[in-house]
Amino acid sequence: MFSGSIPALVTPFADTGDHVGGAFDEGVFRAFVEWQIEQGSTALVACGTTGEAATMPKDEHFRVVRACVEQAAGRVPVIAGAGSNDTGVAAANLQAAKDAGADAALMVPPYYNRPSQEGIARHFAVLAERSPLPIVLYNVPGRTVTDIQPATLVRIVSAAPEVFVGVKDASGALARVSQHRAGLGEGFCQLSGNDDLALAFNAMGGVGCISVTANVAPRLCADFQAACAAGDGARALALHDKLFPLHDAMFTDASPGPVKYALSRVWPDMPMGLRLPMTWPSDAARAAVDAALAHAGLV
Repeated sequence: MFSGSIPALVTPFADTGDHVGGAFDEGVFRAFVEWQIEQGSTALVACGTTGEAATMPKDEHFRVVRACVEQAAGRVPVIAGAGSNDTGVAAANLQAAKDAGADAALMVPPYYNRPSQEGIARHFAVLAERSPLPIVLYNVPGRTVTDIQPATLVRIVSAAPEVFVGVKDASGALARVSQHRAGLGEGFCQLSGNDDLALAFNAMGGVGCISVTANVAPRLCADFQAACAAGDGARALALHDKLFPLHDAMFTDASPGPVKYALSRVWPDMPMGLRLPMTWPSDAARAAVDAALAHAGLV
């Protein structure tokens, strides 16, 4: 259902002073969505981690999703971040994502609670029964502390393959691409959640990346994914090398600080507000972003 370069979109918030984020700027967001589509992004994630969803009340969250859907106007699919550490809230979020017009939902396993693998499986079994949308599982143990082990993921997907259409794997464990393929077959959609590992991830059977870097370099990321899909290893490696310092720079300080700073250099219409507790990146992080942008030929 999904492949290629899929940006996890930043959300523009007004800068109310010292880069503290204020109100959602819908006009800028719509222009940003338009730019992403023009540059070759194959789908869009609204209200994911990079979109600062953790700081949005529910009404605002799904207003952002709706704006993304309306601006995309069916040209590319929209995936709405909708996860929760409360199974009932997660189910309600799925309906809200559907009501906002999203094509699919991106769902983390319950965080903070630290459920067992059995608890994770039961959480997603309930969501499968109630979901009005396809679900892309999002495994990011560095943020959630909860890790969907390969056997658990195979169990979840096998029980409802019509609902669970893919995974965004940000575990950093490349062997899982093969483990998931062994359990679910080559047709199961695997998307990297780590830009810096996307080349190896695709070589092992992945079909794309839900990307932070694509916010800043959408054309280069789209070209990289197209080269991977075409089996052009030399071009894919060259583009990977061009982008690699930027992948690294996006996490030289707490994300999405560096990516919003990078956007201020290459897409200056983006306001620079970040909602606390996220803060503007350090001098060292900004210097790393500047060098990486130059290396990629973006400034």
